[in-house]
Amino acid sequence: MIGPQHRIYACFLLFALSLGALLSRLPDLQEALGVSESRLGLTIIGMSIGSLISLTLASPLIVRLGARVTAFTTVLGTSAIYALIPWLDSPEAVFAALFVAGLLGGALEINLNVEADRTEAQLGKRIMNRAHGFWSLGFFVTALIGATVRQAGISMQLHTGIILAVVIVIALVMISGMRNAPARIDAHQGKAGLFAFPSLGLLPLCLIGIAAFLIEGAGIDWSAIYMRDVFAVEPFIGGLSLTLFAFFMALARLLIDPVVERFGPRSVAVSLLGLAALGVLAVGFAPQAVFALVGFSLMGIGCSAVYPLAVSAAAQRTDRPASVNVAALGQVTFVVFFLAPPLLGFVAEYSGIRNSYLICLPVIVLGLIATRALSTRKAPEPPAGTAPEPATPLG
Repeated sequence: MIGPQHRIYACFLLFALSLGALLSRLPDLQEALGVSESRLGLTIIGMSIGSLISLTLASPLIVRLGARVTAFTTVLGTSAIYALIPWLDSPEAVFAALFVAGLLGGALEINLNVEADRTEAQLGKRIMNRAHGFWSLGFFVTALIGATVRQAGISMQLHTGIILAVVIVIALVMISGMRNAPARIDAHQGKAGLFAFPSLGLLPLCLIGIAAFLIEGAGIDWSAIYMRDVFAVEPFIGGLSLTLFAFFMALARLLIDPVVERFGPRSVAVSLLGLAALGVLAVGFAPQAVFALVGFSLMGIGCSAVYPLAVSAAAQRTDRPASVNVAALGQVTFVVFFLAPPLLGFVAEYSGIRNSYLICLPVIVLGLIATRALSTRKAPEPPAGTAPEPATPLG
């Protein structure tokens, strides 16, 4: 039987499959467009701009459309755009396409995280980390595929087109039965406002999310280029850096919910960010490719559950509707995931790609300080009662 959590898992997985397919081919896209690292970064920033707009404005529309329609629109829409990008022949066109993908991606972020939090309350057990684990699992699978098809010389167009077909088939099965999960019984009962901006109480959670997403962006977007430029490895070995990063991130997220229930969110977040710092140091000072691969693995573990823990904390705040707090958190942190490529690209071009990783360390330290905002409660929350939602169509 397909449970509500399984449909959420599928959406995270499919989004990562399609985005990861494109990101695994960034070296090829760079060559096809004939641009430098910094110009490539400016091109990719279109996605972050679109995400920022969507995360600021999309909450009321998502409430109106409901979980299923939003999921269909965002999952299939982003996948179609990512499959289109290899056919575009100018940085400007790619920027525009990524801008639209960012609009859809921001809405997807709000929808799935709110549904995951409500489903946790409905089921009486943690699923947030596992849900994000399927995002990471999708990246691992698509990174492994990407490294293989790059080595085989398969074109970007064919690669992303096949991924789109797979996403369509699975989405038709998994998303069609999605329904709005009931709101938490202690949730804010007001309506989502037109704009979602971070509140003062949300800022520590934003710092935690920024640290996690900067590490994730550095690991996903630049790892293959780092391996190529620093160690001149073959495409398969270069792609292995992304594969290992995504694999260990996925593995940690899929297995860590019981660990959070035993030791509490704050202790887990501190431990993970410490591992991330070790990974960044290993990459920044790696004398050989194998040390860099170990560093990327540690970075994957280190940023695995940090953002999901911040999302759960934001969704459970009672000062505003959950969708607003999740959107505000995502507005800051999700955009960092897409801002990391241009920022790190500029550092890589003018100061060296090793230093583009080392500059993550101060942000990790700020994230460690901000973990005081996370709960120390170890036991899982009991199953929550349900509260009637405002009348919204289910799609």
